[in-house]
This record gives sequence, structure tokens and C-alpha cells, in this order.
Amino acid sequence: MLRVLLVCGSGASSGFLAANMRKAASKASLEVSVKARSESELENYLDEIDVVMIGPHLKYMVDEAEEIVQGTHIKVVLMKPEYYSTLNGEKAINHLVNEMGGERNE
Repeated sequence: MLRVLLVCGSGASSGFLAANMRKAASKASLEVSVKARSESELENYLDEIDVVMIGPHLKYMVDEAEEIVQGTHIKVVLMKPEYYSTLNGEKAINHLVNEMGGERNE
């Protein structure tokens, strides 16, 4: 089970994307758990996640997030505007799989 935390400003738009990603993962028979929270909550979830995906509008947070997860197994991924703006769960899952070394195409 891959545990993913989506981070955006307030957690609202990423909440919709998280739901769409769960549906896409289920459809693709992937074991993925996706939660959405605000960026201020990242440190509260370090023991519960494998990947943090950051909204494209929060690109400035990537370095900070990498510092926060330093020394853990957690991977930091910057979401792409193409799927974030349309809340396309399938494209987000494909990006995630590719980032994690999988074979799926975007």
C-alpha cells in the first residue's frame, strides 16, 4: 500500500483530486491511499505517508518539504498543473507511479 499525502493551500482542491485519485487507483487495481491536507499539516503525517505531492502553486514549498522529510523514506513530488487544474485523478496516479519508478505512461 502506497500512502500519499496531497498538499495544497487549504486542502480543499486537493481533497477533490484525492478522491479522483482513489477512484483511478482502484480502477487500475493499485493499492494507494490518498489523503489531502493543508501545507501546515505536513509534519503531522510523517509517520503515515510514503509520498507527499505538493500543489503546483506551492512550488516554493518543495525545498522546505524536502528538509522536513530528510532522513525518512518519504518522497516529495511536485504535482503538474495539467492534472491539478482539472482534478484529473488518472493523470495524477500515472505521474505518481512514474515518480515511484513504475511503468505506467502519462
